[in-house]
Amino acid sequence: MGTPYGVQSVWRQLVDLIGRRRVPPATRAMATLRAIRADVPPPVRAGSARALEYADPPAALVRLFAQDDIPIAIPVLRSARLTSSEWIQLLPDLSPTARSVLRNRRDLGPDVRRALESFGPVDLVLPDSATNAANAATEVVDRSAAPIAEPRSRAHNPNMDQSDRISAAASAATPARPVAPPPFGEDSGPFEIAEVVARIDAFWRHREEAGPVVPPAPPRAVEFRFETDEKGVIRWVDRVSRAPVIGLSLDLIGEGDSSQVDGVAAGAFRRRAGFSTARMVIEGSADAAGDWLISAVPVFDPANGRFTGYRGTARRPRTDERAEPARVPMGSPAESLRQLVHELRTPTNAIAGFAEMIETQMLGPVSDVYRARAHVIRTEARELIGAIDDLDLAARIDSDALALSPDRVALRPLLAAIADDLAPLLELRGSMIGLPVEDLAVVGDRRAVERLLSRLMATLVSASGPGERIGVKVALESDQRVAVSIDRPKALADYPGDSVLGIDDEREDSTLLGTGFALRLSRNLARELGGGLLIGPASLTLRLPAAVTSQMGQAI
Repeated sequence: MGTPYGVQSVWRQLVDLIGRRRVPPATRAMATLRAIRADVPPPVRAGSARALEYADPPAALVRLFAQDDIPIAIPVLRSARLTSSEWIQLLPDLSPTARSVLRNRRDLGPDVRRALESFGPVDLVLPDSATNAANAATEVVDRSAAPIAEPRSRAHNPNMDQSDRISAAASAATPARPVAPPPFGEDSGPFEIAEVVARIDAFWRHREEAGPVVPPAPPRAVEFRFETDEKGVIRWVDRVSRAPVIGLSLDLIGEGDSSQVDGVAAGAFRRRAGFSTARMVIEGSADAAGDWLISAVPVFDPANGRFTGYRGTARRPRTDERAEPARVPMGSPAESLRQLVHELRTPTNAIAGFAEMIETQMLGPVSDVYRARAHVIRTEARELIGAIDDLDLAARIDSDALALSPDRVALRPLLAAIADDLAPLLELRGSMIGLPVEDLAVVGDRRAVERLLSRLMATLVSASGPGERIGVKVALESDQRVAVSIDRPKALADYPGDSVLGIDDEREDSTLLGTGFALRLSRNLARELGGGLLIGPASLTLRLPAAVTSQMGQAI
């Protein structure tokens, strides 16, 4: 940090690590950022703010950027996702301009909106001419002993309408120095602002006598249409109130009590793909409030093929449909495991990265002995990362948090690529893989199908012995199912049926998490894909949905 470049590097690295929640916003780290902020050029700070736009930074980092110059703060204020209590604690420390940015957001909870409205007398500053008129009216009313103290105190009432609040703020804006009222002509009549103050006083007296008027609840909308721009922000709606919906983003998953969409819509937006029955929750009391199921298709410019947004519809969920996103209670075993996986993945990736730097001599010459040890460390770290990913996958399946996007996946190229990846392991075990001749296709999430087949094949190859051949066959069982049959190694022949799922503690098991764990994970993932895993005496049969129809044959 002794040079300007070093200060900028520290700023970028700390903002990136804290903003993406790779490290917690510790007191020392935040103090360092506050201390060096003045030494970091505004373009660098603005670039860091833009990089955090969809990174879900913690409240401490949001506060740091929100108190910066408004051009730097806007990207963070526009997209930060905090709880209602965190927003309410931050609001008093923001400038009126920063709070005005938050007023334009449609995804904040009702508590935050009420807190923003309470800043009306502070943020809604009158121009100089209106202020002078208000001051003059105040002095005129004071001279006539008009009862304006009560309206002044109610200028801070959160239940006032916006127009009433502005009028009350005008009457309460008493300056530090008196301003003489303008001279009255003979035919000038009463002062207009004084009439407004008198009307406010009459309004409150009538309200106290008759009680507040509760407006009737708006009729509940049952469906609407919408269109978004190329950034996924809803810009047009029909058949529903515009205010609660306009400005919501398909690419921003909400948290807490804010309006939100689930990961189905967000994932489809990043791939520019269509989606169906994604979940949306709109907060508030308007006709659009409540749970929705939304479906949309992408729209492309016919002239140049550029993505221009989405067109879709929304409907209320039926009684047999669950519209709210599945939430796993904090402290559950699956949630705890996912947190543990997150804590393990970061240092393991760092170990693998430093070992690779040593092996490739990026920091300078290294002896062959140390390079060989670094190669071993990198290999072991890669295997550990694979085991961590398996634990994460198991936790996601257990907590119903696995997001899948159906796609057509050809099996023959995928199996060939997996066999190439397993070539070092096959050479070590002295075995081989027999690939199928047929090339059929299945329907499922591409990454999940690849993970399922690669994990299953790696487990069986790890149990194979010298000279063994693990044959793979692919067959179309029906119009709806494709069967992938894989030979069982001889080492697993002593475990009939499902007993092979419980051999995690065997001494001869060479896999990191155990053969039983890998097979159970494969079976559960196959079920998530709409198929299953059958363990037979001589082979394991994986069944997945087929990408065929009885009329057309194999899909293209």
